[in-house]
Amino acid sequence: MGSSSLTVLPSTKPTPIPTHEEDLQNQSTSLLSFSTDSLDCPSKPQKPTTTIIFIALLLITCVALSAATAFAFLFYSSPSSSSSPLPSASLESTARSLKKLSKPVVLLISSDGFRFGYQFKTPTPNIDRLIANGTEAEKGLIPVFPTLTFPNHYSIVTGLYPAYHGIINNYFVDPYTGEGFNMGSHEPKWWLGEPLWETVVNHGFKAATYFWPGSEVKKGSWSCPESFCMNYNGSVPFEERVDAVLGYFDMPTTEIPVFLTLYFEDPDHQGHQVGPDDPEITEAVARIDRMIGRLIDGLEKRGVFEDVTIIMVGDHGMVGTCDKKVIALDDLASWIEIPSQWVQSYSPLLAIRPPSGIAPSDVAAKMNEGLESGKVDNGKNLKVYLKEELPSRLHYVASNRISPIIGLIGEGFKVEQKRTKRNECGGAHGYDNAIFSMRTIFIGHGPQFARGRKVPSFENIQIYNLITSILKIQGAPNNGSASFPMSVLLPSHQ
Repeated sequence: MGSSSLTVLPSTKPTPIPTHEEDLQNQSTSLLSFSTDSLDCPSKPQKPTTTIIFIALLLITCVALSAATAFAFLFYSSPSSSSSPLPSASLESTARSLKKLSKPVVLLISSDGFRFGYQFKTPTPNIDRLIANGTEAEKGLIPVFPTLTFPNHYSIVTGLYPAYHGIINNYFVDPYTGEGFNMGSHEPKWWLGEPLWETVVNHGFKAATYFWPGSEVKKGSWSCPESFCMNYNGSVPFEERVDAVLGYFDMPTTEIPVFLTLYFEDPDHQGHQVGPDDPEITEAVARIDRMIGRLIDGLEKRGVFEDVTIIMVGDHGMVGTCDKKVIALDDLASWIEIPSQWVQSYSPLLAIRPPSGIAPSDVAAKMNEGLESGKVDNGKNLKVYLKEELPSRLHYVASNRISPIIGLIGEGFKVEQKRTKRNECGGAHGYDNAIFSMRTIFIGHGPQFARGRKVPSFENIQIYNLITSILKIQGAPNNGSASFPMSVLLPSHQ
């Protein structure tokens, strides 16, 4: 997996924040050169003494009028006194110095299923504080395809697309061994690439993970050390997780891990049950904000809040689904029968692996014929591809773990084997990552993130290089751009 074969995204620099200074300077220069001759000040003949006095008074009046006009013009053409001050991001040119910590520390936080826009559902003062004093992806973070939990969390920490890091779905089968992967599989053979905790340890530093997909896998130099690597347990209260992470900052400065992870299941848990627009989501988002507040308070009490780099992300978004938006594979029987044994996953990513002797191209062609016939309910909301023919932007081909037939499902629709009479609604993710509802959040706060800055959306594979740049360590080869961090981070002091 040489770097020459890896796909990178071009880095994009945001447009500088406009200022008013030059406009005001030009206006002032123009006003100072304004001549009283431009005013029409008539006079009529008088006796000599009276005439001189009259002319003097008239000149004084004209000068006064000119000055009043100039000041009025300047006042009304300048920015309103009630306008917001320029963001401090425009004044920052280099990273801020560390005050207490001896080296950079990055805390990576995931709020599972935090769809971009959830932060506007309810007051989130603590998340807002990170945004106001940090850098935000203005229109959200773009997940990798498929927009599922395990593929995306592992892409964030490896900088690799799923086809390269091996976790191509939450559940899948190895086509050679017949073994199945699930979210409890911790054998290193499944997990390719080099995650950040391994990269950090390779450089002689400490890392700590309070839950993250893949962190329990003993791989390379990472042994998932006791007290620095928590085995996943979803019943652990969020408060306990935050307090445990804060505890690392009570260690001697030289012993503090330079990379830490913190994971919350919400609001993904609620989103699957009730969809993205239910009041339960509002409460879940408010709860996550309270946890961020608890974290900030703890870091401030320890005097390290401004030193610690906090990167808050989600893994994917969420969209509402209902059983009336179902595409049944059995409805394709007039064109081709798709036995359930062929199906590796149904929704929101359809993956089919026909047995040997049956050409995937024939299966895909017959399925599409039926779907496009107009005789299959919701059929036009499913498009079937050979994986080699998927849009290249999905980067979902270079692994034999990926099934030969992949179906892209329309936003909010589901694929099932047969049609049922259920009428349930909920939420789902996993769809094409070009769909906006699949976007999540990116917020960076710390010494190398400009305050109040917005950057264009980017794919989450860029985060690996971003973190290694902050930590000043050499990362492993990955699909991200080596130049991307320069478009987001403030340069360090020379």
